[in-house]
Amino acid sequence: MIWHFQNENFIFNYTFRSFYMKEFHLLLFHGSSLFPECILIFGLFLLLVIDFIYDHKDTAWFYFISLTSLVLSIAILLFQWGEEPMISFFGNFQTNNFNKIFRFLILLCSTLCIPLSVEYIQCTEMAVTEFLFFILTATLGGMFLCGANDLATIFVSLECFSLCSYILSGYTKRDVRSNEAIIKYLLMGGTSSSILVYGFSWLYGLSGGEIELQEIANGLINTQMYNSPGIWIALLSIIVGIGFKLSLVPFHQWTPDVYEGSPTPVVAFLSVISKVAASSLATRIFDIIFYFSLNEWHLLLEILAILSMILGNLIAITQTSIKRMLAYSSIGQIGYILIGIIDRNSNNGYASMITYMLFYIFMNIGTFSCIILFSLRTGTDNIRDYAGLYMKDPFSALSLALCLLSLGGIPPLAGFFGKLYLFWCGWQAGSYLLVSIGLFMSVISIYYYLKIIKILMTERNKEITPHVQNYRLYSSISKNHIELSMIVCVIASALLGIIMNPIVAIAQDTLF
Repeated sequence: MIWHFQNENFIFNYTFRSFYMKEFHLLLFHGSSLFPECILIFGLFLLLVIDFIYDHKDTAWFYFISLTSLVLSIAILLFQWGEEPMISFFGNFQTNNFNKIFRFLILLCSTLCIPLSVEYIQCTEMAVTEFLFFILTATLGGMFLCGANDLATIFVSLECFSLCSYILSGYTKRDVRSNEAIIKYLLMGGTSSSILVYGFSWLYGLSGGEIELQEIANGLINTQMYNSPGIWIALLSIIVGIGFKLSLVPFHQWTPDVYEGSPTPVVAFLSVISKVAASSLATRIFDIIFYFSLNEWHLLLEILAILSMILGNLIAITQTSIKRMLAYSSIGQIGYILIGIIDRNSNNGYASMITYMLFYIFMNIGTFSCIILFSLRTGTDNIRDYAGLYMKDPFSALSLALCLLSLGGIPPLAGFFGKLYLFWCGWQAGSYLLVSIGLFMSVISIYYYLKIIKILMTERNKEITPHVQNYRLYSSISKNHIELSMIVCVIASALLGIIMNPIVAIAQDTLF
């Protein structure tokens, strides 16, 4: 009896050790592909430990840890550039230059947005640790989404990102607008996720029970289901789900309310990172799984791009809140970005999309940094209240003007070269209607950007509002951290177009 018990104990210990040895070898041989994400996880763990252990905490350490983990992740990602593509963790995660550049863009968004939140958190007295925790977790979810190689990992990563986005949008619990934003965002986000999963279930069934992206494509060939009506259902469901994340018309209803009600640093963060992550997902799903339905998804995306460019820019003209105006402007901008996704067959289609997305990150975050600084000093985001800001704060006014001009595509700023390359690639690929509408709506967008610049530069005392008259350049609100992001974004928005050739060459090297 004793011998029998010892024998069972030996077998259990052997099995236990074998299991953990396998897990260790799995992490050892495949973990290098996730090393940037591991750095972020370690940063998250460190934030929670410090917050739990120490009662009297210096908030500067939380920002330092967060930014250090992001910068280290960027450095490791750049060090891994050019390595051979690999699929790790039993097919769950894929590493190649294409998803590396999207993971880099997500890390860049977070690195630029965290400094914007320092003074905002001080003024609104929000909890620092939890805010940074959700920012880093959303970043982590977005990075996993860029490299996810099967339907289950895609959905878990997407929900990790989405749930953090919902919480961040309603982070100022005492603000009624913030509560309204999170309710709308949560309800519509949950609905879109359900529709997306419904599309995934069709792919799983039609492919014969496969969940890896390439295996699904192979399974559709083997089962002869790539032209079946079920593929149309799957395609429509996935486009609706991704269209919500990208704020495409007519799935954009949540965008203006979330932009207006959420904390402005959160808006700056979500306005760029959601587009980067969702664009990465869209390119891989459409390019790999729906390769045999090329004409169908091209047509659907063309319709959504046209609607987004037209309605986004036209409705932006009528807005009185600068945050709502930027919400509709972002809807128009994603319409331009879709031109690069649609023209994937051209040599430069994806490269133009990646290049313009990089420029858009700097232009958009630079614009929001100026808005955050102004709202902290005045408490308003009404466009008319910006009248005469140049007389009080020339640096902020000129920075905002330059970023808006770059968004409008005025030469010789980065936005002009980005749009020029994007439209040129679309024209070369034969998307004449898309490019023509994009050019026309870009001209329309210049009107409402110039309208704001005119208000900024006015010198008429009658038009200057009390908010600007009482604007104090040297108030109790420090602006060093906001200005840091502002300066970086303004310089990038002005000069990146001049050094565009190396950026395009790197973007062309990412094609998978």
